Amino acid sequence: MPTYLNKALIGAAAASMIAATPGIASAQSYQCRMPQNLSVPKVRQDARPRQMPVTGYTMALSWSPEFCKQREGQRGHRTQCSGKNGRFGLIVHGLWPEGRAKGRRSWPQFCPTRFTLTPAEMRRNLCMMPSARLVARQWVKHGSCTGKPPATYFKVTRILWNGLRIPDYDRLSRRDDLTAGDIRDALADANDGWERQHIGVKLNSKGWLQELRLCYDKRFRSIACDSARFGSADGDAAKIWRGL
Repeated sequence: MPTYLNKALIGAAAASMIAATPGIASAQSYQCRMPQNLSVPKVRQDARPRQMPVTGYTMALSWSPEFCKQREGQRGHRTQCSGKNGRFGLIVHGLWPEGRAKGRRSWPQFCPTRFTLTPAEMRRNLCMMPSARLVARQWVKHGSCTGKPPATYFKVTRILWNGLRIPDYDRLSRRDDLTAGDIRDALADANDGWERQHIGVKLNSKGWLQELRLCYDKRFRSIACDSARFGSADGDAAKIWRGL
């Protein structure tokens, strides 16, 4: 199977991190405290494996206060949502390889791999992705298709994430006339090399921010998102839940 996350790509990701300094935001996690003893959850493969050359990547960033709305007391989401392990703003949902099949946009998933995720590697990423099940699933579904071990896949994810300046979306949420374009512009203005067309915004059916989707080429340079990843139009009314 071809390998896509080689030293050159890690170097490109590292360069993007250096370019974002100073003012790096650290994972939008506030007082992150993770348990020492963890086991890797088993992940059920719920779709057919799909292998193809990687043409780019999407980094999906979930707005945690919206996700945790009505999930605070659920055992399966207690690390992220209970408040006992920290408070979170944006978190990494995943780094997703993109591809094309029969001339159309697609994505590899659930690829066969000889590598396994260890508890130590899982724990290393929990302040960025505060759910053991989320970390495990992202590796099995997406990381397995990079041809590299979990440590490499998550290292690149951390480099990209730590290289972003995260705007004050809590403050932005107080605007009465907020739009999806404002959410895009806030991130683009805070990060050199990013433009609004490089940033997807996913709103739920009631207009609340769910997720940002950052579009990269296969060397981790920001590029324009296609319509599926771009999501809501710039003029669409938006709201950001602050978790209050």
